[in-house]
Amino acid sequence: MVGRVLGGIATSLLFSAFESWLVAEHNKRGFDQQWLSLTFSKAIFLGNGLVAILSGLFGNLLVDTLNLGPVSPFDAAACFLAIGMAVIMSSWTENFGDPSDNKDLLTQFKGAAVAIASDEKIALLGAIQSLFEGSMYTFVFLWTPALSPNNEDIPHGFIFATFMLASMLGSSFASRLMARSSPKVESYMQIVFVVSSASLLLPIITNFLVAPSKVKGGGISFAGCLQLLGFCTFEACVGIFWPSIMKMRSQYIPEEARSTIMNFFRIPLNIFVCIVLYNVDAFPITVMFGMCSIFLFVASILQRRLCAIADKPKTEDWMAMKERDTEEEPLTEP
Repeated sequence: MVGRVLGGIATSLLFSAFESWLVAEHNKRGFDQQWLSLTFSKAIFLGNGLVAILSGLFGNLLVDTLNLGPVSPFDAAACFLAIGMAVIMSSWTENFGDPSDNKDLLTQFKGAAVAIASDEKIALLGAIQSLFEGSMYTFVFLWTPALSPNNEDIPHGFIFATFMLASMLGSSFASRLMARSSPKVESYMQIVFVVSSASLLLPIITNFLVAPSKVKGGGISFAGCLQLLGFCTFEACVGIFWPSIMKMRSQYIPEEARSTIMNFFRIPLNIFVCIVLYNVDAFPITVMFGMCSIFLFVASILQRRLCAIADKPKTEDWMAMKERDTEEEPLTEP
């Protein structure tokens, strides 16, 4: 239980602190904004794709070839984390923010909530992220039973590597899209969400159109092959999603509250995943995929709205809110 709590804290830091530091450092050094998109794409291509594949192969080497036991990949992960910590502590500069603006935790959360409520673009971005990531994390738990409903012997390692390859292709495609002035990221992401929604409908379609196999065991079925094609398409959309959502977050979320707002976005995401997993045995797997597909389609509708208001100025930006709060503070007599 303690490990899960610490893992939750680490996950929140992983998905907020590094990106916030990168954007702040990039802007502080005055680099070209186009480089930021390229950095995001390379991070997804190398980190979420290539390194994930190599890590799986390395873990398999430790367990099966060297016979070091099932815990050895976790021990190796701890070693790599220690190396990463040493590199960060020795080469990264700390981003302290504005030292005159130190606030307690409750005030930071309140400020983040005000920023989300006062800017429709931030609110839309948070809803889009929660809908997509919620569907993505639910898919992680669904793809294995979907491909082996009769306990078919499927090559899990090969399929995972295929998913990662599809994600790498998606991130590579995203880098080429973001390198162009047209289409804008807000525009092409509408198509990405529609395609991802359609790809998760394949398990439902094959369930109605392809007769289920009655044979227990064996290899992957024809329906499973069709679903695998759809799942690879979805993973390619995931590869496009990550650098694109990072790019939009760097544009719309104020630097002063970026980490707090990004963790705000994860609250509905975690609640959604917990509800789905708690009730995973109460609904057929096709219902779960249908729900994810609906959420992704809703994300495409919200993305269309974000695209429509992308060029509109904020009703009240972050600095204006801070100045207003300062002016409203009562003056004390000398």
